[in-house]
Amino acid sequence: MKQNLSGNDLARKLVIGSDFVIINIILLCYILLTPDFVPGYFHSATKITILTANFAMAIGQYFFQTKIHYRKISFEEVSARVAKLVLTHVVSMVILLSYLSDITSYFKFSIIYGISIYSVIMLARFFERKLLRHIRQLGRNTRSVIMIGNDPALVNLYNTMIGDPTTGYRVKGYYSDNIIASNPQILNYLGDIKALYHKMESSPDTSIDDVFCSLSHDYNDEIARIMKFCDSHLIHFYYIPRMFGNYRLRLKPEMMGDTLTYTNHLEPLSCTTNKLIKRLFDVTVSIFCCICMIPIIPIIALIIKIQSPGPIFFKQERTGFEGKTFYCYKFRSMHVNKDADTAQATKNDPRKFSFGNFMRKTNIDELPQFLNVLKGDMSIVGPRPHMLHHTQIYSELIDKYMVRHFCKPGITGWAQVTGFRGETKELWQMEERVERDIWYIEHWTFMLDIKIIYKTIKSVIIPDKCAY
Repeated sequence: MKQNLSGNDLARKLVIGSDFVIINIILLCYILLTPDFVPGYFHSATKITILTANFAMAIGQYFFQTKIHYRKISFEEVSARVAKLVLTHVVSMVILLSYLSDITSYFKFSIIYGISIYSVIMLARFFERKLLRHIRQLGRNTRSVIMIGNDPALVNLYNTMIGDPTTGYRVKGYYSDNIIASNPQILNYLGDIKALYHKMESSPDTSIDDVFCSLSHDYNDEIARIMKFCDSHLIHFYYIPRMFGNYRLRLKPEMMGDTLTYTNHLEPLSCTTNKLIKRLFDVTVSIFCCICMIPIIPIIALIIKIQSPGPIFFKQERTGFEGKTFYCYKFRSMHVNKDADTAQATKNDPRKFSFGNFMRKTNIDELPQFLNVLKGDMSIVGPRPHMLHHTQIYSELIDKYMVRHFCKPGITGWAQVTGFRGETKELWQMEERVERDIWYIEHWTFMLDIKIIYKTIKSVIIPDKCAY
């Protein structure tokens, strides 16, 4: 345990140290090269300037130290934390220097300096994470784990741990009164709960770092005993919520008066601030896109009219936020037909005309949905809205299907950029799409939206094989 703690502590200190080295090198380069945006005070009081910059970085590190040594932290989270670190550092530095010098404006310098630091630190983070993962793959900086219980949730956790060796987990096995059904053969059965107690009392394993427990609440005395043992031996204890059928509970604590309650769905977009950020982004981008569409609408309309008689726009009732029905707009890409509200588009669908097929492959047909975004029916990113007919069918076949309507539907979504776009020929494809939609709702961040938009734009340049 102590060895792993010291390993993580060393990694943390090295990362912090590299940040200080980076800001000092960049600042010295600007001072020595003397570009016109560097204030004259930096040359007349170089030592004070460098000391102030280091103090400002210490303030940033205190609040937003980047934790790349954490086992499960996405690069998006690292990126956001570095942005906060750099912003705190630059603002603190400018405020301190404003008191020390007569210069009234550091705006131009702070922008260029901030962008430089962010770029270099992010590059450093990339290589630091690569190095740390390589070290863990070699068997260093690892954490030793045992599991307690026989719930399938432990099997899912085990598969996650061994599926990514760079996390550095080493699972010794599990204790339970009953064997886990469908237990992977390489997950060792270490004995029953009595054997665990005997091990705890006679010869406790001091090499254990983490204990993951998924016992029923009927074992409340046993759980309390295990937690007490973990606390006294500096072992991290984690309780894994049990699975109910196919449901994996992701419980989030919430207070209702003085009572602590738990909800089974994490919804970052239930936060007013997050909703406001997403809405402001949606409106800003949609206004820009709608303005850009004005000159191309007549051209698209003319081609549609030449190739297929009928309206330019196609509108269809679809299921939206909280299960409410709304009209979704698209450029019409098919001949007018009676199956439009019930049948999905297929690869060689005879209903499509040639330009319509091109629009679908390049997502041009979706452009009018920016009007839906402005109206508030949709967001730029979110679960794709389905036809009412499909909502009725799949809500009966898939248990968690309606959960995807806890947020506004989107022009593009996580499922679409991760391989589940287009026709769903088999039920498992729709189940997987729903799983990805729910994952998006529970893991929303602004940076995740940007990532999805980037992948969508990339698919326009390199058309998705599932786009038809």
